[in-house]
Amino acid sequence: MSLIQPKISIITINYNNAVGLKETIPSIVGQTYKNIEYIVVDGASTDGSEEIIREFKNHITVAIIEPDKGIYNAMNKGIKNATGDYLLFINSGDILFQADTIEKAIEQGLDSDLVCGNILYDNNGIKKDWISVEKLDFAQFYHDGIPHPSTFIKRTLFDVVGYYDETLKIVSDWKFAFLAYCKFNCSYKHIDVLVSEFKEGGISSDPLTRPMMIKEREDVVKENFSSFVHYYEELLDARRRLRKLRYTIKIKKFLGIR
Repeated sequence: MSLIQPKISIITINYNNAVGLKETIPSIVGQTYKNIEYIVVDGASTDGSEEIIREFKNHITVAIIEPDKGIYNAMNKGIKNATGDYLLFINSGDILFQADTIEKAIEQGLDSDLVCGNILYDNNGIKKDWISVEKLDFAQFYHDGIPHPSTFIKRTLFDVVGYYDETLKIVSDWKFAFLAYCKFNCSYKHIDVLVSEFKEGGISSDPLTRPMMIKEREDVVKENFSSFVHYYEELLDARRRLRKLRYTIKIKKFLGIR
C-alpha cells in the first residue's frame, strides 16, 4: 500500500430503507483500510433504520438522525460534518464491492480532485458494469455523467464549487461534477477499481421521474453554458452529417458507383 494514507469520509444517507441499510453499513465498516470516517445521515426514518444505526454506533463516526429537506439537503449535512481528504457517497441499499475496495483505490492513487472508479449496476438481479471514462469532456456531461457512488471527491472541491444545489431533486450531484470540471477546471482521474454496487430503482433511475430529470439537466445547461451549447450542437450536427457522408461514399465504393 502507498505510504500516503488519506483520510476517507464515507457518507450514507437514508430514509426508511432499513433493508438496504443492513447491506450498506457492513460493507463500509468491514473495510480493510482503516483511515475511514463514516457518517450516516438519516431523515428520521420510521421503519427501524434508527435501531440499525445504533447497532453499529461503535463503527460510525457521526450519526445524524433528524428530519431533512430531501436527498441533497441530507448529503450536504454529511459534507459539513466530513473532515476527510476525500468524500465518497454510498447511500442505503448500495454497497462497497469488496472488503478491500478502499485499499485498492488508495493503491492506485487519489491524487486528483475527482477520482472515479467503476461501478456495478443491479437492476432487480440483472447486473452490468460501468467502466468510467479515462478522460472527461463537456460531451460526457452533456450526454451522460460520471457515477456518483464510485467517485472520490476531494473535500476542498466543495469550497470551490459549493455544496449540492438543494433546489434540484435529482441531478444535483451531476451538476456539481459538471461545474467542477467544465467551469472550475478541476482535475480528474480514472482508477480501474470496481468501487461500488448500485441498486437501481431510486429516484434517479425511476422512469416516472425521467421528465423531471431531463428538465433539471436542461435548466443547469441553460444557466451555466447557454452561450456555448449552440456551437456544440452545431458541431454534433456537422459530425452526424460527416458520418453519413462517409457511409454513403463507402457504400458507393462497395457497389462500384461513381
